[in-house]
Amino acid sequence: MEIESLDALDDHLADGGSLRGLRLQNLDLTGYAVPLAAHAAHGDLSGLVVLGGVVPSEVNEVLHRGGAIVFPQVGGAPIDPWRGLYYPEDLYEGLEHGYQTTPDARAYAWSIDGRLRTDAYTTLIRAIHDDSVTDGLDEFVQGRSAVGVMGGHAILRGTPQYVEAAELGRRLAAAGHVVVTGGGPGAMEAANLGAFAPDSDALADVLPRLARVPSFRPDTTPWAQVAMEVRRRILGEELLPAPETLGPSATSVGIPTWFYGHEPPNVFCDVVAKYFSNAIREDGILARSNGGVVVLAGAAGTVQEIFQAVTPLYYAPDDRPLAPLILVGHRHWTETVPLWPAVEQLAAGRRMAEVLHLVDTLEEALQFLPLPIR
Repeated sequence: MEIESLDALDDHLADGGSLRGLRLQNLDLTGYAVPLAAHAAHGDLSGLVVLGGVVPSEVNEVLHRGGAIVFPQVGGAPIDPWRGLYYPEDLYEGLEHGYQTTPDARAYAWSIDGRLRTDAYTTLIRAIHDDSVTDGLDEFVQGRSAVGVMGGHAILRGTPQYVEAAELGRRLAAAGHVVVTGGGPGAMEAANLGAFAPDSDALADVLPRLARVPSFRPDTTPWAQVAMEVRRRILGEELLPAPETLGPSATSVGIPTWFYGHEPPNVFCDVVAKYFSNAIREDGILARSNGGVVVLAGAAGTVQEIFQAVTPLYYAPDDRPLAPLILVGHRHWTETVPLWPAVEQLAAGRRMAEVLHLVDTLEEALQFLPLPIR
């Protein structure tokens, strides 16, 4: 059992429950020496694991004497490996001083530092961080229908392709799905934006504002700044800089990676699950898209994601329900990037053929997606 808030810990202690085998995640344990010592006297700390947080020396002594395992905070890293999911405001803190000063940019620089690439301590920190992100992501989508939207990062704001992706995100969210994307720019940003906008009028209002800075190239700073302005406009100026958007009303999540550090995360996700490992990240996108996957036009990265989506469909056991895989753009996937014939051939004679679709319009794509159970 994981305990992720002091309120939950207080309730557990008040109920007289044993702490044996619990995981206390990223808590400030200042002032908890006495109640923890009482449990230590009864042997209730054996197997307790404390993951990060604030652990004063007197609390640390009680924990060790009682047989608990304590993983301390780490030094020298630009990220907190225990924190889990991010808000866009977290990753873009200090953006007014330029993107390179933000936690997102500093984490990328740290991740590619040649001196640390094979350092065992650094590798451990990244692994703990990614596991914490996975834990938070599981809790975020639990019990929700999630639809993955994939597509190229190079789609520019203001283009028909961008508007189409935004409309797709809006309609998926309106139907009750959580929109899951790779969390980057282009089609990914558009789909998250559409889900984040409260209605079609709000979406129409902000699209021209974003189009003033069509791309994150050559400079991420103005691209991100105008996006943050639009995010605040949608949320309302009276809200705090880092609004609490977790919970049943959340409509989208972005799952980017520092492996592709040249692609900055978009700010229109309710939460961001950013990984160091691209392999874990890509599996995470597909594994959580239980309502289906819609693939818009893209290039090499999108092609890779399509085949990753195809593989579990191809090998799925007979008793496993299959979610639809929908490619949008007949000409793109048969001529520009002629992937469809290969995918269709793989599906021939298998159950996956029933959930594989090539369409040209959003209306066609949406009709193949089951409505979520509310």
